[in-house]
Amino acid sequence: MVTVVEFRIDRRSGVATYLQIVQQVKQALRLGVLVEGDRLPTAAQVAASTRVNPNTTLKAYRELEREGLVEPRPGVGTFVSQSLTRLPAQDTDRLAAELAAWMEGARGEGLEREDVRALVDAALEECFPPA
Repeated sequence: MVTVVEFRIDRRSGVATYLQIVQQVKQALRLGVLVEGDRLPTAAQVAASTRVNPNTTLKAYRELEREGLVEPRPGVGTFVSQSLTRLPAQDTDRLAAELAAWMEGARGEGLEREDVRALVDAALEECFPPA
């Protein structure tokens, strides 16, 4: 099954384009948008939708393969070989809705994107300290 993944490339982010693709695939794997057996878009499809050189997408897919998350099948495509989701979809949806509501509250209090990012980063550091 081909799963539609829309890659968003931020050319001003300072993050290499291929790493943005890797990060977005991993996010889709964590959220259950991509699951084992799903086929990723071809390099040509990604190039057409993002104006990214197909070789950049291939580099990202090779990195994902190296990490054991996808496997290429010559002549067929690149397929997800491992999921990163840890919760059932309904739990993920509930937590995402709670987080979205919190963010709406933060916006209502006058916080801007970077203020929210600082709060989230601080909470991540507190709750999930680096190993």
